[in-house]
Amino acid sequence: MSKARCRIGVVAPASRMSADVAVRVPALAGRLYPDRLPEIFFHPQCFASHGHFAGDDETRARAFLDIANDESTDAVWFARGGYGSCRVVEAVMGRLTESSRRKVYVGYSDAGMLLAALYRAGFEGVAHGPVAQDILRDAGDAAVARALAWMVDRAPAALEPTVGGGRKAAAFNMTVLSQLLGTPLQPDLDGHMLMLEEVGEAMYRIDRSLFHITSNPEIRRVSGIMLGRCSAISPNEPDFGMNEEEIARYWCGRSGIPWLGRADIGHDTNNKIVPFGYLGMTGPMQLAPSS
Repeated sequence: MSKARCRIGVVAPASRMSADVAVRVPALAGRLYPDRLPEIFFHPQCFASHGHFAGDDETRARAFLDIANDESTDAVWFARGGYGSCRVVEAVMGRLTESSRRKVYVGYSDAGMLLAALYRAGFEGVAHGPVAQDILRDAGDAAVARALAWMVDRAPAALEPTVGGGRKAAAFNMTVLSQLLGTPLQPDLDGHMLMLEEVGEAMYRIDRSLFHITSNPEIRRVSGIMLGRCSAISPNEPDFGMNEEEIARYWCGRSGIPWLGRADIGHDTNNKIVPFGYLGMTGPMQLAPSS
């Protein structure tokens, strides 16, 4: 790995990031990389507030473009999920420059809207993985260290164990993927291992999302579905009578999509990195010289 510093830009296309993140993430990076500290830039927009969102739609779109189009930035890291990426994604996609294609993009949850659009547009550095605000979770240092390991070194240990081996992969929050299907954001996932995770939903909603996902003609061309963790499941009244794996197996069987087992992803600190497509940008990236 080059001694050049990796420059990571953090942006919040959805909900506002806690100011504590901008203190704790650089401190952790300093402990992990004492000899080649990555430069982590938190766009001021991360701390903006406009109702539910981290700034209004145009503010969030401009901030994403500031980071993505900056030639000196090596990685675009999503500050957090929440909600709001769908309100800016079409505005930013038409304003990205060639330099935006030479970066990695790491996030999950609501960020899946942007990851999907970028991947559809042929970006090679798209990856489902921890966001910066995960550092505030219990044992969150491990999640953030994993994201940094991927952005700085493309560390294989950060990857979901089934990734690679000549197989294409993609990963999404279940609800996010369900809601982007049939829109201009829907990526081509033909032949991909499709990994899905969920949080905060009742079993009937998981069932409904999997009905919608597995009914999509393009999704039926994936190589199979893997189920990540479904956490903080809301009570179902009456009891649904099936757990999340039984539901996933049911819809795989009904749709003819192969069931490939469980994936090590989820809304938690054990969330592993899943690069979209083939393993993609596997080697250390060509870092811009530090100023």
